[in-house]
Amino acid sequence: MGLFTGLLLLPLAPVRGTVWIAEQLAAQAERELDDERTVRRLLLDAEAALERGELSEVEYDRIEDELLERLELARPRLEDR
Repeated sequence: MGLFTGLLLLPLAPVRGTVWIAEQLAAQAERELDDERTVRRLLLDAEAALERGELSEVEYDRIEDELLERLELARPRLEDR
């Protein structure tokens, strides 16, 4: 990048930095959503919370259903890689 181009684009540097950070966060979120281990860990955490009495049976069932659905959605994407 030339000196003049750099000077002209300097006011946009914060915007470019913000866009880059947003892209990195989105990529990390996608990896975490697809990560089967993360979903399994969350299932174990919910089960432990149920056993400790921190969750009701209804709350646990709702969390379990959401996580199992998330796991089913992640598996085809993982197999495509």
